[in-house]
Amino acid sequence: MPIKIPNSLPATGVLESENIFVITESRAISQDIRPLHILLLNLMPTKVATETQLARVLGNTPLQVELELLQVRSHESKNVSQDHMLAFYKTFDQVCHNKYDGMVITGAPVEHLPFEEVDYWDELCQIMEWSKGNVHSTFHICWGAQAGLYYHYGIKKVPLGKKLFGVFPHSVERKSSILFRGFDDVFMVPHSRHTTILREDVEAVPQLKILASSQEAGIYAMATDQGRQVFITGHSEYDAGTLENEYLRDKNAGLPIEVPKNYYPNDDDSQAPMMRWRAHANLLYSNWLNYFVYQNTPYDLSEITEDVVAARSR
Repeated sequence: MPIKIPNSLPATGVLESENIFVITESRAISQDIRPLHILLLNLMPTKVATETQLARVLGNTPLQVELELLQVRSHESKNVSQDHMLAFYKTFDQVCHNKYDGMVITGAPVEHLPFEEVDYWDELCQIMEWSKGNVHSTFHICWGAQAGLYYHYGIKKVPLGKKLFGVFPHSVERKSSILFRGFDDVFMVPHSRHTTILREDVEAVPQLKILASSQEAGIYAMATDQGRQVFITGHSEYDAGTLENEYLRDKNAGLPIEVPKNYYPNDDDSQAPMMRWRAHANLLYSNWLNYFVYQNTPYDLSEITEDVVAARSR
């Protein structure tokens, strides 16, 4: 949350130069406050675990968030009861007439398929196109980020020689990025994927800015200038045991899988894993909600359109 200070206080310029968010008295008294409406498109098979993880990080701020769960109609989830889906999830035709402050699009275990061969690809494209005029800021995660980059900018995913699996050190490249305001010089992020995107492909798109990266894991965060579209290649929302569950699942099934890197003490899987990313995960989602959603979204959600929001952001 911002600190409210008098309009002419000398500290204003100093704090702003240090990338500290301040709000002047005149702006504060003109603000209207209401709950933030966030739509979560959950493409993961582990629906309950994923919705719990994201509700945890989205709820760890002083802001009031109303979370709505969305599924794709063109794919039936086999890992959760239909009673759960009917009770808590909506389909696109039920929400397409609404406007939202923010939307999160999760990853999905379909990396081995070309995008066009994913059974819900056409529906996902329809949702992503709709988001441009009906959602103030969309936050894409892992495969969801690759899908968004491909749909919006034509950036292709590239297979890796082996699975990127573990917890890796990252650093902020764009120091002025408010999405990473308050981050340490080095922060840890879990990754679990078989594909990546190439830096040169991202740099060829003038609308995108690279915000943070890892020497080993590659580009981690990208966004458009005003944060209407945010793309995150890792899984900061993961629980302490998520990578272990994936590791033991594949190991017990006799599949080729390496111990997740930098996860167990001394990479010894007989020990309990170390969670070294919780604080930065909470800060990442808090910054997104505060700076890209709460501070910029129209009070009247009906004002959200592709053209109107772009004009507000300039």
